[in-house]
Amino acid sequence: MPLNRRALCGAALAAAAFIHPFAQAQDATIKVGIVGPFSGPFAHYGSLFKAGAEAYVASQGGKLAGKTVELIYRDTGGPNPAQTRVLAQELIVKHKVDYLGGFVFTPNALAVAPLIEQSKTPAVIFNAATSSITEKSEYFVRTSYTLWQVTVPLAQWAAKQGLKKIVTAVTDYGPGVDAEAAFKSEFEKQGGTIVETIRMPIATTDFGPFAQRIRASGAQAVYTFLPGGPPNLGFVRAYNENGLAKAGIQFLGTAETDEFDLQKFGDSALGLTTAFHYSGAHDSPQNKAFVAALKKQDASAVANYASVGAWDGMHVIHKMIEATAGRKDGAKALAAARQLQWESPRGPVRIDPKSRHITQNVYLRKVEKQGGLLVNAEMQSFGPQVDFGLSP
Repeated sequence: MPLNRRALCGAALAAAAFIHPFAQAQDATIKVGIVGPFSGPFAHYGSLFKAGAEAYVASQGGKLAGKTVELIYRDTGGPNPAQTRVLAQELIVKHKVDYLGGFVFTPNALAVAPLIEQSKTPAVIFNAATSSITEKSEYFVRTSYTLWQVTVPLAQWAAKQGLKKIVTAVTDYGPGVDAEAAFKSEFEKQGGTIVETIRMPIATTDFGPFAQRIRASGAQAVYTFLPGGPPNLGFVRAYNENGLAKAGIQFLGTAETDEFDLQKFGDSALGLTTAFHYSGAHDSPQNKAFVAALKKQDASAVANYASVGAWDGMHVIHKMIEATAGRKDGAKALAAARQLQWESPRGPVRIDPKSRHITQNVYLRKVEKQGGLLVNAEMQSFGPQVDFGLSP
């Protein structure tokens, strides 16, 4: 579909933009459009993208590969593919951005695939976690994770713990379906049985009925996936209030104990088990430097998977700028991205040259209290994991 300048005029005027003064517009300025929710119930993702991206640029002295960088933010408000497409068109056509970044929700990321394919604009995914996204355009690179990547090692671990019967309970949209498929296929491969698969509508606020079904299923554990924010709090509350923990039904998840919400859970979160690629408590010099840079940029920012996805996303953009000497050359930029490996705040990582998805360690985590605060304590590393959900 052609990029129509006239069709963009109204959207361009209506779109809310935030341009950070790392630089005034100059001929040599590299423009990066960051797309995410900066308003509405998922606005924390946008603020964490902003903090992570700006902290990275600041950590490099305010320039990337010697080039001035202008970060241009666009607000999707939430899962809104049509609006996301309009905003991405505006960034590509009107603002002539060199790179795109961000994208919280899978449908939003998929909506821009035809645009970046046509314009040859590299787009770095800071969050959206459905495996198939990177297959939709060769100009996608992902620095977050996928549900298959973090779920397969968790299913293997669960089987090794002697768990035989598990119920899956996931939010009924792309990533939730991915999570369910990943856990079910791997757990059954390991000899386990999924006694029930529960899909919860995305608008669910009362998780009590689902918790009761889980308790009645006869399962030894529940594997769950929910989008960040209020659904996590609601599900864990229902898990405890309906006696699942007391009945010995183990909680298994991925991002459900996200650092952004973790302190809100209170002691009800203690002992919750997750497998994930990052913990704010990860003990490394790189993570300490990241946390310090993030706090210096925004004292209210939280070191979590969204902010570290943005930090590493800007590292990838930095290296693409370096490889192209700041010129607009999508093919050359992507060729450079495919070769990248570095020490991230999450541990050693690399970009898979075929899938353009990040290969990274996945950690078994348990919620503990340290110094009066709840943390996702890393109990063990499963080692480097690829995206098991991609087509062979």
